[in-house]
Amino acid sequence: MSATTHRLLRHMAWINQRVYEAVQVLPDQALGSFIVNPEWTAGRLLQHIVEGSDWYVYCLTGTPWRDIKKPESMADLDKLKKLLAEFDGMILVQADLPDEYLTIVEGEKSWQNLRSTILAEAVYHAIEHRTQLIDALEKNGYNPISLDSLDLWSFESFEKKEAQA
Repeated sequence: MSATTHRLLRHMAWINQRVYEAVQVLPDQALGSFIVNPEWTAGRLLQHIVEGSDWYVYCLTGTPWRDIKKPESMADLDKLKKLLAEFDGMILVQADLPDEYLTIVEGEKSWQNLRSTILAEAVYHAIEHRTQLIDALEKNGYNPISLDSLDLWSFESFEKKEAQA
């Protein structure tokens, strides 16, 4: 895959960790924050982002996905954050493989998607739900992090600092 694909996947993994770290310092009641639909609380969104990453690992590798528990407290986020880092790392490895159609089997159904489509969807899925998460928190008076501070420009600066260290 391209250098751009690698960069976007590394950025996804970096921003995922920053968002979970920022949310982790909030009070436990912040997990109940939602925008409109009370089923999609901050806690559910945090769970869903990890579930999604696990699902994309399954689509890319066939590794069975896990039962991801919804966080009941901020202490639970440490486990979710570690799982997310693991899944994001497994997704990044896939960018080194050829772009080919992969067969995804779920129960009686099966379909094919290009590896690049699955990788792109992993990035977009994380973006969508991180945005919902931060919006739900902000609507309820919590301002853990500005997603603007985690854009690709910021990631590039981070990478430069890492390379110099």
